[in-house]
Formats: sequence, C-alpha cells, structure tokens
Amino acid sequence: MTWGRSLPPMLRRPATAVVHWAWDWAGDVGAIGPDDARGRRFGALGAGSVLAFPQGALYNERYVRIGRGTMIGPYASVTAGMAPGQEMASDPVVRIGDRCVIGRGSHVIGHWSIELGDDIQTGPYVYITDQNHSYLDPEEPIGRQWPVEAGVRIGSGSWLGANVVVLPGSHIGEHVVVAAGAVVRGELPDRCVAAGVPARVVRRWTSEEGWVDTGHGAPSGAR
Repeated sequence: MTWGRSLPPMLRRPATAVVHWAWDWAGDVGAIGPDDARGRRFGALGAGSVLAFPQGALYNERYVRIGRGTMIGPYASVTAGMAPGQEMASDPVVRIGDRCVIGRGSHVIGHWSIELGDDIQTGPYVYITDQNHSYLDPEEPIGRQWPVEAGVRIGSGSWLGANVVVLPGSHIGEHVVVAAGAVVRGELPDRCVAAGVPARVVRRWTSEEGWVDTGHGAPSGAR
C-alpha cells in the first residue's frame, strides 16, 4: 500500500502518527487478560497473564489452562482440537505453567495432552503439537488417514529457540536448551543442550565436570 507515500510531507507525518497511535491503542485494548470476557473462556488464565494483540487462532479455550504471569506473544495460536466447538476427550488438553513466555507467531496445538512447566521461554515461530498424520496405508492420501496422538511434556526452566518443532510424544526435561531450528522427537534429559534434525544432545551437565560436550558437535550458538 503506497498511497500514504504520495501525500505531501506535511500531511504524511500526521497520518503516520495517527496510524501508529491507532495500532498502539489496538494493542492495549486487544490484549486478552484474566479479567476480560475472552479471557474468561479459558479453563484457567492466571493473574498477570496476557495474550498479546493480535492473537492467532484461539478456540476451545475451556480446555486450555494458563498459569500466572505468562505472556503469549502476538500472532501466537493456542488451540484444543481441530475446530471450534469440538468436544475433547481430555481436560485440560493444553496446560501452560507460570511465568512462561511463548514467542511471537508460535503455535501450541493440542488434541490430547500438552504440558508446559513453569518459567519456559520460546523464541518466535515455535510449533508444538501432540498429533501427527498417519501414513500406514500407502494407497490412501495421507491427509485422509486417521491422525495419531501422543502426549507432549516440556519441563520447567527450559528454553526453545526460534523455529523449533516439538513432535507428538516428545518429553523434554527441565532446564533444557533446544537450539533454533531443531526438531524434537522422543526424550531429552534434564539439563542438556539439544540441536539438529532430529534433535540430539550436544552438551550435558554433570555435577563433576559441569557442561560437557557429547561429541555430536554443538553449534557455537548453542554453547
């Protein structure tokens, strides 16, 4: 959109100021907190928690429980099920603990059980899901085959870098660093650094030696 740039400078500056003021105002009033009508749709939304404006997809919020002091970044999606109004077999489907920060544009897409502990931070565009397509029948289009679900658990104090993908059945321990772009499948123990596709442990903490390389080649950004 370029029409604003064609305005004379003396008119463009006030118009720009109005646009930015309106966006800031929308950010203030469009955020969702525990005292808002939209916030009361959640199974729980703790004191001091906020879903920043603009939000991504939000539906079946009654199956989602968010602790205290947690911030869900702009454009992030937090959903239970495949469609609004769906009755779920478990409750909660998604649980996010206290003092977490879920990065801009991230997706937490639950169908059975996703549990995030306390003090977890993610970079932008992280994708966490407990459901995946099945491909058992080689003749049937994959999108038509019944999906498979497996619970996901991420331990307290962990940090997931930008663009991390956490697949169904993954269990990430406490105080774990997952390097940007990694794809987690399976288990990661407490106090480790994981990187790669699929993610492998590249550093471990031991009480005797502190942080120790595992020989899988930790990238410099993960150290």
